[in-house]
Amino acid sequence: MSDKISHLKKLMSEASGKIMESSAANISAWLAENFLPEWAVDALVELFEEGRYEEIDDRFFRFLAFGTGGMRGRTIGKSPAMAELGRQSEQGTPEHAAVGANNMNDFNVVRATMGLFNYCKSHLGAAGGVPKLAVAYDVRHFSKRFGELAASVWARMGGEAYIFDSPRSTPQLSFTVRRLKTTAGIVITASHNPPHDNGYKVYFSDGAQAISPHAEGIVGEVGKVAWSDVGKFLEIDLSGVKTVPAEAEEDYVKSIENCVIDPEVLAANKPKVVYTSVHGTGAAMCPRVMRHFGLEPHFVEPQMKADSRFPTVRQPNPEYAETLSMGIRKMRETGAECLMATDPDADRMGVAIRARSGEIRLLTGNMIGSLLADYRISRMIEKGIISDPSKCAIIKTFVTTPLQDKIAQSYGVKCVNTLTGFKWIGGRLELYRRRLEEALGKSADEYSYLERAKLSQEHSTFFVFGGEESYGYLGTDLVRDKDANSAVIMFCEMLGYLKSKGMTVDEYLDSIYLKCGYYLESLRSVYREGAAGAKQIQDFLANLGECPLESVGGVKVAKAVNFAKDEIFDADGIRIPSEKFYFYTLENGYSFAVRGSGTEPKIKFYAFAHEKAEDSAGLAEAKKRAKAELDRILDDLEARF
Repeated sequence: MSDKISHLKKLMSEASGKIMESSAANISAWLAENFLPEWAVDALVELFEEGRYEEIDDRFFRFLAFGTGGMRGRTIGKSPAMAELGRQSEQGTPEHAAVGANNMNDFNVVRATMGLFNYCKSHLGAAGGVPKLAVAYDVRHFSKRFGELAASVWARMGGEAYIFDSPRSTPQLSFTVRRLKTTAGIVITASHNPPHDNGYKVYFSDGAQAISPHAEGIVGEVGKVAWSDVGKFLEIDLSGVKTVPAEAEEDYVKSIENCVIDPEVLAANKPKVVYTSVHGTGAAMCPRVMRHFGLEPHFVEPQMKADSRFPTVRQPNPEYAETLSMGIRKMRETGAECLMATDPDADRMGVAIRARSGEIRLLTGNMIGSLLADYRISRMIEKGIISDPSKCAIIKTFVTTPLQDKIAQSYGVKCVNTLTGFKWIGGRLELYRRRLEEALGKSADEYSYLERAKLSQEHSTFFVFGGEESYGYLGTDLVRDKDANSAVIMFCEMLGYLKSKGMTVDEYLDSIYLKCGYYLESLRSVYREGAAGAKQIQDFLANLGECPLESVGGVKVAKAVNFAKDEIFDADGIRIPSEKFYFYTLENGYSFAVRGSGTEPKIKFYAFAHEKAEDSAGLAEAKKRAKAELDRILDDLEARF
């Protein structure tokens, strides 16, 4: 082994000037810690011997950031080494995840888990106790291995670890953290990213992704873990790891009953729907949940099989029309009213609906969220669940359609805007819960959902609905992350209600537009891969922070908000944390936002249109104007990047 390391160092010296200085420094730092197994050294030797310097830079130009929500990166290199490929699985999973400081691999998973354990142990403090962990994993390459590795590390360090016996969704992990009262939770997933990626998301004891002060504390502890200690935990030992009990799964299914406002209308008007899990974890729970409510969905059978490659789609993202193409064919075959598709970790849901004309139309995440927000508020008022709208809230992100602000306003309900990321919504739910418990002097868990709804309106804030434009929705506070398993039921209930009224989904949406005005949104994502791409993204955002745009698409800027510098308070009077995020309002009433993705190498440009529409003819014209204007705004923004 020492001879191989010496040879590698010689190859690195010969490559001086051909790889980035940071890459050379990071490889040297790893070698100095003497924790890499032989296969990993063999892989690096191969990359250097074959002169794959761009690949080396992509893997080592930086350390994979363990941010406030966890980490995400490639598990399979663009140009894998033969030493990594080894004996591949039937689904093409290499024997080893890609070696690299900037890759999702065993080394980064072990280090992150060690740091998380140390923080949780410190957090328990003088009260003592054993840190408890719940782990879930999706269907991606290495997901099961990374999940078992994390559970193994936790147990070997003296903690109590629970893991699911097969792939499970992100929202179920969120629920299970609270159900088992664990100190933290981990889910191994890269959501809807391409197949070569994977990720590691951290949840705290409230079931939400960690936010301040825990997020910073966890990041700090991860940074303290010496790489030399990582090697001690690379072998998986599950002898001290427990399986998540079956009753916790049953309780999750029952918790979704609270998302249904009117079970009678759903039972009497069962919609005819198609469902696809797009090869992901939704297959483990969504069919079961739908059948629990008496529904008989049609399935896109080829996509109901878990597969790390997601072979029937270019990307396993229900935002894309192409991803829904097989489901739409099934809609046509069956005459179904609706198609619902979930992403690999079943936290997002995409929808296609059948219009009155028979035409099949795709709904955006903003449209789905707006429909559910209006339905849930109006029906909760009708059913008496909401008695004081001013003490109720929907929560959304700033980049989610302002139509939902208008919907909430029309009913007298508060709309709270947060930074991008469902962790902020989850964190606010915990705040509402703490306020309720402080007033009651006891745990809110002692009350039923309807009892909590009433008490929250008396002593705190009742959460009605939460969502984000990227196809994530939440109906109750029992889960603290977006939940596609419950979203399919909420949408089916709405379909049943509309069926009872002789109304189609698109007709209902148009009625909301006529009440609130026409709103249209568009998103343009521009990718920049690798080390050079990451620098270009950061340079662009930094320049935008120093030199705000003065006009876009030929229209002057009326207001520019820099979330990194300006003081901004939400509807609860709470200051928004600083973030490199920019929001502009134009003189014509349109607006747009710019931010770097927290999970993928890209810049996101969000554009928002608002037009008045008083009748059907005016609405049709408003739709045409809005689309043309948004295209012009986004074309201009992309050209500047």
